[in-house]
Amino acid sequence: MITIDDLEARSYDRGMWLLERFSLTPLRHRVVREAHGTVLEIGAGTGANLSHYRPGMTVAAMDLRPAHLAAAVTKTRRANPTLNLAVTCGNAQQLPFPDHTFNTVVGTLVFCSIGEPQIALSEIRRVLRPGGQLLLLEHVRGQTPLTRRLTDWLHPLWFALQGECHLNRETATTVATAGFHIDSITVHARGILQVMQATAPFE
Repeated sequence: MITIDDLEARSYDRGMWLLERFSLTPLRHRVVREAHGTVLEIGAGTGANLSHYRPGMTVAAMDLRPAHLAAAVTKTRRANPTLNLAVTCGNAQQLPFPDHTFNTVVGTLVFCSIGEPQIALSEIRRVLRPGGQLLLLEHVRGQTPLTRRLTDWLHPLWFALQGECHLNRETATTVATAGFHIDSITVHARGILQVMQATAPFE
């Protein structure tokens, strides 16, 4: 039986198709291929990243929506069948894992919609092993005068329509403030998209 949640997951994939085809998929591949060891992916959604992990890796995928996770499992069975995948329904602000569990945490297009990103980053620090890596692909506040004005101007309307996505967050600053060392940032789409690698502190 197909539920409303199942239809929403399918609609999400259809809505993302054009962006994935022309820009996001190569960036997802680039981010995910840097992951090593035991991996946590937050905001895994319907599993757009899961085909890009190296075969045989161990990944815990977490999302708020059970139907999205079900779609992610189906995709993985088809596209990356040797991936050791476990799925968990949960919130990045309260990660259901012990301290120092993971070598890598991955997030793509997720920090725009986390209510309290500072809390989520504190939780990520907790579950990462000392020196573990945080890999992010995020859309952020524009990095040029034009794109900064555009993202700031569009944000109130976009948030009112969409309900959770912030167009003008400065995620790199938030990551650094949370105590991570930012190893590299590359900018794409005139700075609206950023790929970021950061390292958890040794405690």
